[in-house]
Amino acid sequence: MSDQSILSKLDGIRAKFEETARQISDPDVMSDMKRYVALNKEYKELMPVVEASDKYRNAVSNLQSAKEILQTEKDEEMREMAKLEIEELEPRIAELEEEIKLLLIPADPQDSKNAILEIRGGTGGDEAAIFAGDLLRMYVRFFEKKGWRYEITSESEGTSGGYKEVVLKVIGEGVYGVLKYESGVHRVQRVPQTETQGRVHTSAASVAVLPEAEEFDIDLKMDDIRKDTFCASGPGGQSVNTTYSAIRLTHIPTGIVVQCQDQKSQLKNFDKALEELRTRIYNLEYQKYLDEIASKRKTMVSTGDRSAKIRTYNYPQGRVTDHRINLTLYNLGAIMDGDLQEIIDKLQFAENAERLKAAAEE
Repeated sequence: MSDQSILSKLDGIRAKFEETARQISDPDVMSDMKRYVALNKEYKELMPVVEASDKYRNAVSNLQSAKEILQTEKDEEMREMAKLEIEELEPRIAELEEEIKLLLIPADPQDSKNAILEIRGGTGGDEAAIFAGDLLRMYVRFFEKKGWRYEITSESEGTSGGYKEVVLKVIGEGVYGVLKYESGVHRVQRVPQTETQGRVHTSAASVAVLPEAEEFDIDLKMDDIRKDTFCASGPGGQSVNTTYSAIRLTHIPTGIVVQCQDQKSQLKNFDKALEELRTRIYNLEYQKYLDEIASKRKTMVSTGDRSAKIRTYNYPQGRVTDHRINLTLYNLGAIMDGDLQEIIDKLQFAENAERLKAAAEE
């Protein structure tokens, strides 16, 4: 892509950015909350492109000036300075071009959202539930490193520890765009706590990551929802098993059921359950988008295919293997302690390479 071609595209984006900024301050737009929220989101998405555009224009302009000095200047010291500047600017401009090409490819519109994370023990009985608990601990440590907040909304403990199922909401900047790579089947190979012969067993847990639906993403009619209350179970004080504070919501048209029991207040549990229900209904449509991506991308890095085996944690060898990009790391202990960023970075790099390739072929 030539300098002029890139600059022409960036001119159009800057014009759109400035028009979006103007509309946001329009009183008519501000009175329409749905439109105002959508425009604010678009403004934030355009900002990184505009900032990269400014850096690119500045670098191109400085390169042209340095080349002119080299052609016209007689002073040897000035010529030498111009040569050094050209040597610095040419690779920098190439880097900025690649960055801009990536920014110009439409991002997953859900990447900036909070996420609903589900972990379920799979094959392996008690050991699978224990492993699901280990995965929860790994993710919680990762959230702490990222400065994200989380709330457990539903949990079912395993008979020997861990969880048969645990659902949590994760809140922070760009949460879904990072956690979406974790959707799939996670397999563990180790000697279970319940094994008396010292044999290595293979167990599995499934992880699903959903982008949280925002209030204006879906029109949820209360007439379509059946509400049931029941006594909460688990920790929470003396009143937990005697008051009907837990909420179960059933969306009649789709049959989707969610429940929340982590708060003592029935009203708070209802609000949380409603958020999760909205997300699950929204994700019925979003899954069609993921399926479309899957048909176009070979690595299926972020398709949300929850039946695909994506990663193996081998304890005897201290090894973690991500099967989507054939990545093997021998730092199992650190990864189980929340050091997931290296894996996420490599998955993002692989997906970005596919996105650039797909854009070039269009």
